[in-house]
Parts: sequence; structure tokens; C-alpha cells
Amino acid sequence: MTRPSAVPPPVTAVLDASSRWLPARLGEVEELLRAQSGGFGDLLAADAEATLTAGGKRLRPLLVLLSAGPDGGEQSVRAAAAIELVHMATLVHDDVLDDAPLRRGLPTVAASSGTERAIAVGDLLFSRAFALLAGHRDIDGVALLASASVALAEGELAQRQDAFNIGTSEQRYLKRCRLKTATLFRCACLMGRESVPLGEFGAEIGLAFQLLDDVLDVAGPAERTGKARGTDLLDGTVTLPLILAAEQDPQLAQVDLRALDPASAASLCDRIAATGALDQVRTRALEMVAAAKQKLASGDFDAEQRQLLGLVADGVVQRYS
Repeated sequence: MTRPSAVPPPVTAVLDASSRWLPARLGEVEELLRAQSGGFGDLLAADAEATLTAGGKRLRPLLVLLSAGPDGGEQSVRAAAAIELVHMATLVHDDVLDDAPLRRGLPTVAASSGTERAIAVGDLLFSRAFALLAGHRDIDGVALLASASVALAEGELAQRQDAFNIGTSEQRYLKRCRLKTATLFRCACLMGRESVPLGEFGAEIGLAFQLLDDVLDVAGPAERTGKARGTDLLDGTVTLPLILAAEQDPQLAQVDLRALDPASAASLCDRIAATGALDQVRTRALEMVAAAKQKLASGDFDAEQRQLLGLVADGVVQRYS
């Protein structure tokens, strides 16, 4: 079985704790992902393949497979690959919008191949995701993924509208995170199996994931995140650590994010951390993960499924601890 590269130890723990079916099924997902970049010209194929093999946690495909269980078969493999393709497409397009030079410590497609090629690569990944599902008449999967993709677009638009606005409210921030991140986690669970508790589980850990990712942007270090501290701040993205820190230190509300450079962004990160806001955000994320695991207490899940989904939830936290 070929495991995805750069899988963090908490996710590896899920594979190690599972029956043989899960590592084998995830290997099938990897093979299907690799097959999606061929046949579209050498340039696009090279950029798409580099994007898909650059590493990643594969949390969303893992959630699809675990939700479907060992009887999910080929349909769950296609759904897992499709949702990862959409996730990767959004990252490529995000890097274009943010003019980001690095992703996971490597040059982005936009940086290495230019904006036009990056947009085309993102479009290719999006199209391949829906082709995988539509080609096998998975109408329910297409509907779920299409709905999630619309939410992703709405979340991105909201983030652009809120750019550089330190007055962004916590409620507005959380709504944006639910659209941009939690929705795709929820979709992953529901593509595995239609279940209200599963959907709620996915949404909770997805929101916790985003909160902790925002903590990591402030806390760093760069060698762990693959990008400089305060990258979100430099892009004008106001996250919960800054929102809560400004409540403790009103002077932070007067900072002009447009005037930041890498050095002053790092300094602002230190000021945010000094307020204790990072611990507040971590605590909230832990509460979300605990609430998510409570969704698994019903009789809808067997012992292995409950254990492995719980390990995925724990992995969201452990990666940032």
C-alpha cells in the first residue's frame, strides 16, 4: 500500500490502528488521484501531478472512507479522490488570489508556472473531481460536492470582503470558517454515508481544524508550517486570534494591516500571543473536538468506526499541540 507523503503521525496512527481494509483503500485513492493528471497536455499534467504529490494530510479522503466503512467499495474510493481533488483545486486557486510563494514549504504552482497556468490547473482538478463522480452516475455525490463547492466560493468571497478589516466580528469569522473549511469536512463524511451525526461530526472537527490552523499562522514556526509567521495577516485575513487579542489589547484594533511587512507581521504575532488569545482559541477548538466525538456515541457506529473517527478528531488537535 502506498501511503500519501507527509502524512502527520496522528493520521498515521489511524491507519496503524485500523483493519487492513483502510490502508489498502487509501492506497487505491492515491492511485486514482495520480491517474487524474494525465492526458491533458504535458504542462498541465506536470503541474497537476506536482500538486497532488506534494504531500498533505488526506484528512478528507480518510473521512469519506471511514464513514463508508469496509463495505464502501469503489464508490467510496471515487468519492474520496473527488473530494481531495476539490480541496487541492481550492488551494491552487487560493495561492493565486493570495500571490503566495510557498505551500508546504514548496513553490506554489502560481509562483513556479505563473498565474494563468495555476488557474488552469485548479480548473482541471475541479473538473476531474466531478468527472469521477458523474462518470459512474453518482448523482448524490455530485449534489453533495456541488453544494460544498458553492459554500467554498461563498466563504472565499466573504474572506475577500472582510480583508484588512480588524473590525470583523467573531460571528462573521466563524460563519466564514464554516463555509470555507467545515463544509468540506462535513461533505466528506456525508459522501461516505448519509447520517446526521456524521455530518455534524465532520462540521465540528472542520471548524476546529480551521481555528487551530489560524493559531499556527500566528505561532509558527516557519519550518513547521512551510510559510512565514503572520502570512494571513500580511494577506489582510483577520482571524480569531487577532479578534480576541484586540478585545484584550484595544491598541491592536488600530493596527493598519495594509502597512505590514514580514518583520512587522512577526512582531504583531508576538503581540497577539502575549494577550493569551492563542490559548483561548486552542481551548475552543478542543471543546469543538470533544463535542464532535460525542456525536459518535449513538448506535449508528461500530466499535472500530467510533475508534478511528475519534482518532481523526484527536489528530486535528495533536498536529497543532
